[in-house]
Amino acid sequence: MNNATYDIIGADYNSNRTADRRILNIIIELLNLPAGKLIADIGAGSGHYTNALAGSGYRLLAIEPSDVMRKQAALNDNIVWLAGLAESLPLQGASMDGVVMVLAIHHFSDICSAAKEVARVCPTGPLIIFTVDPRESEKLWFYDYFPEIEQHDLNKLPPLNEVTNVFSSIKHWSTQVIKFPLPHDLADKNMLSGWNRPEIYLDPVMRQNTSGFALASPTAVEEGITLLENDLRTGKWDNLNGHLRQRESFDAGFRFLLFRA
Repeated sequence: MNNATYDIIGADYNSNRTADRRILNIIIELLNLPAGKLIADIGAGSGHYTNALAGSGYRLLAIEPSDVMRKQAALNDNIVWLAGLAESLPLQGASMDGVVMVLAIHHFSDICSAAKEVARVCPTGPLIIFTVDPRESEKLWFYDYFPEIEQHDLNKLPPLNEVTNVFSSIKHWSTQVIKFPLPHDLADKNMLSGWNRPEIYLDPVMRQNTSGFALASPTAVEEGITLLENDLRTGKWDNLNGHLRQRESFDAGFRFLLFRA
C-alpha cells in the first residue's frame, strides 16, 4: 500500500469522506457477524467506516500505513489503530473474525500477498471488499473532462475478475459480487460521487481528498476544471447530461465482493 499517496492527499480528509449509511448497512449485512466480534479494517484511512462499524457494536483493528490519515482518526474505545501494510499485516494468525477493505485495494502494491495475509489472519472469512472497476461502469461524462484520470484508473484499478480470482484461489473461498449503483446523494464524496452534481468537482478540497485528482498532473486537472466550469456556465453540460440530475442512482462500477469459506 502506498502511504505516500495519502500523506499528500489526506489533509482534511474527513471534511469530504464520511461514512455513507447505505454502504455501512451492506457491509454489516455481508459480515453477518454478531456484535462484539473482532474485525480488521485494512487500509482504514482516517477511519470513517471503522468508526461506523465500531458504532454498530464491533471491535476493530484499523490497519493504515499513512501517519497523516491515522492522526485524523477519532478516538474510540472499540478501535485499536496499527501502522501496517496489507501485504504484511501486524496481526497474529487466525486472530480475526472478519476483514473489511473499503476502497483500498487499488493502493495495495501486491494483491496476491494481501490475499495471503487475509487468509492467514482470517482463514474462513468473511472478507468484504468494496471496490470499483471503471470497466463495469455505464458511460460516464467525467472522463471526457479528465482523460488522464481515466487512463490512471484503468492502469491502477484491478479488474473485478482479477480480484475475485486472486482472493478466491488462496483458500478456495466462495465468492459473491454485489452491484452498488452510486446514490444521487452519496455522503462519501469519492471521485465519482458527482456523477449527477458536477459542481462538487469545482471544490479544490474535494479534489484534494481523492487519489485520482491528487495523482493526476496539475495541468490536466486545471484544463478539465476550466472546461467543466465553462460547460456549466454556458449550459452545455446540462444539455448533454442534465438528465442525470433526475436519476436516483448510477452504476459507476462500484462492487461489493464477499469471500468466505
